[in-house]
Amino acid sequence: MLSSLIKEHQAKQSAKRTTQELKRKECISAANDLTQALVDHLNVGVAQAYLNQKKLDAEAKLLHQGAINFSKQTQQWVALVEHFSSALKEIGDVENWARSIENDMKIITNTLERAYETTRDQPGSS
Repeated sequence: MLSSLIKEHQAKQSAKRTTQELKRKECISAANDLTQALVDHLNVGVAQAYLNQKKLDAEAKLLHQGAINFSKQTQQWVALVEHFSSALKEIGDVENWARSIENDMKIITNTLERAYETTRDQPGSS
């Protein structure tokens, strides 16, 4: 009887050990699956962040190139406006010079007309 109880007890313990071993393996497998799922989930986020960073870098390069082109174009416009302003100043200078010449010519004409009238009105002139 005692030996049968011991055998029965040992059989139950063996069955429990087997059950516990199965549960331990299932638990390890579930933990591995969970870890893998978490890593996969994080990797998806990291991969998305990496793709977004690549897109941002490409957009930043395009923006930088656009800014360089805009700067060059702006410099060309500034040079053109400065040239135009200089040409306008020259036109203004020429116009001022022409007015000065015109005024001088009027003075000379008026002086010559007066001189002619004075010499014509004098007795003894032919």
